[in-house]
Amino acid sequence: MPTKKTAYLSLIGIVVLLLQSANLFAHTINYSLEKAPTEHVILFYLKLGFTHIIPQGLDHILFVIGLCLLSNKVKVILWQATAFTVAHSITLALSMKNIIVAPSAIVEPIIALSILFVALENMLLSELKAWRIVLVFLFGLIHGLGFASSLNEIGLPRNKFAVSILSFNVGVELGQIAIILLVFALLVLPFGKKPYYKKWVVFPISIAIA
Repeated sequence: MPTKKTAYLSLIGIVVLLLQSANLFAHTINYSLEKAPTEHVILFYLKLGFTHIIPQGLDHILFVIGLCLLSNKVKVILWQATAFTVAHSITLALSMKNIIVAPSAIVEPIIALSILFVALENMLLSELKAWRIVLVFLFGLIHGLGFASSLNEIGLPRNKFAVSILSFNVGVELGQIAIILLVFALLVLPFGKKPYYKKWVVFPISIAIA
């Protein structure tokens, strides 16, 4: 009969083996992409960026939804989305180059706080303030570190670093635009100018997001 100690050691061994296998898988993908044609690399990271938002990135989805609720003007929302994209592109690139290293134990709670802050702002403010763009940019820097922690699991081909990270960012942006268009089509355009919009649309959704 195996002892508890033997069972624990076996379990630890299995976990280590799985982690090594995952790491090997990531390196295999990375090596394959280094040998792949550029157009294949572009499509791979475009899809990866998009799926990191839809359907996998619930926290990022909630953040983007929150950005859409305080204004019924497409231009204002796109300015916020642009600030968010520029910011997360900066920290994503720096993190993938190992210039910035931030543990997920710190990044993830700050991302959660950014979602909470936007939700509270939607409930407490009657109109969008100019300084929100600055806050969205700062929050985007943190979200970029969150993207990097996921992308690090697969990595980027060294000989196609620029095109890979650009494709990933474009995929992320396409995912964000899809969410913005959906929120506008379902909520902002039909209800944005109604007198009950704040009370019966913005408040309940912001509470759910928070």
